[in-house]
Amino acid sequence: MTLTAKTGETVDGEDPVRTTKPVKTAALRSRALRGPAGTSLRAEPRALLAGLLLGVVALLLVVLLIGTGDFDIAPWDVVQTLLGNGTPANDFIVNDLRLPRVLVAVLVGAALGMAGAVFQSVSRNPLGSPDLLGFGYGSAVGALTVIIVFKGGATEVAMGAVVGGVLAGIAVYLLAYKKGIHGYRLVLVGIGASAMLVALIQYLITKAQLTEATRAMVWLTGSLAGRDWAQVWPLLVTCAVLFPVILGQGRALRMMEMGDDAAYALGVRVERTRLLLMLAAIVLTTAAAAAAGPITFVALAAPQLARRLTRSPGSNLLTGALMGAVLLLVSDWASQRAFGADQLPVGVVTGLVGGVYLLWLLVTERKAGRI
Repeated sequence: MTLTAKTGETVDGEDPVRTTKPVKTAALRSRALRGPAGTSLRAEPRALLAGLLLGVVALLLVVLLIGTGDFDIAPWDVVQTLLGNGTPANDFIVNDLRLPRVLVAVLVGAALGMAGAVFQSVSRNPLGSPDLLGFGYGSAVGALTVIIVFKGGATEVAMGAVVGGVLAGIAVYLLAYKKGIHGYRLVLVGIGASAMLVALIQYLITKAQLTEATRAMVWLTGSLAGRDWAQVWPLLVTCAVLFPVILGQGRALRMMEMGDDAAYALGVRVERTRLLLMLAAIVLTTAAAAAAGPITFVALAAPQLARRLTRSPGSNLLTGALMGAVLLLVSDWASQRAFGADQLPVGVVTGLVGGVYLLWLLVTERKAGRI
């Protein structure tokens, strides 16, 4: 009888026969970090390095942006002022005028990056983004309803944006649900809901007075100008609560990417986990819209750029959040510096860059035969 030896098997007591070369996979490259009580955290060195790099870049951009404006401040003076050793003039400019704007940019970018990573993993579709699923437009409808119909102030507009986005998210989920949520069905329902919400936005603007229409268009553009601590604290609390919730479901989310049946077999409560993650991501998206208006395409691009940077499978939640913060900080710097004396709202810059990225994504996905 002839025996065929495979990799690692023995024949007649001899040494293992190597028929193939060992293959280095992402799992083999990962490292398990042991903690107390038998806990462990598995991480890949490249992903850790990418996250550290993005964090450093974000900090450098924060210092650069705080020093950027009509009155430029040197980076070292910015650091000294943040540490409490600045002059009274620098202290007022840094801590009262510019720091809130930069913190809003960081938090909005991180919230959108993590929300985009969740939606793309849940739908298993690179187009599964809050921008395309209609949640941002739902926030816009809520905000414009408060501005045009109820003549509300800034706080009421922010609350209207949150309520509108959450209601839009619930509606899309219910319409897409049929014995579970299928990725392409979710995207298609979201695109249809977006079209309807855009029509409602246009209707509201046609019914507005001139001052109200102007205010509505300013909000719809998406901007970080004039942001203060009143926008920072609610967004910071939202991120502080929801980021751990989403990160705590990271293992279940990775299993769900293999398919619902496989996730069920591994003990994941798929629909419960999916609903929790989607609700958390919707709240993050609406909170970001309430703080800065609809900032487009950050949620679409950040998770995919993070995945290409780490070359790691899975949702890349934390890296996606850091990438989102970096993208919005870079866009804010470009809106202030790249167009001469004319400063553009940051939403215009992200829309320009994101539109090009979306076209590139559609072309590559079509060449790969996935759409």
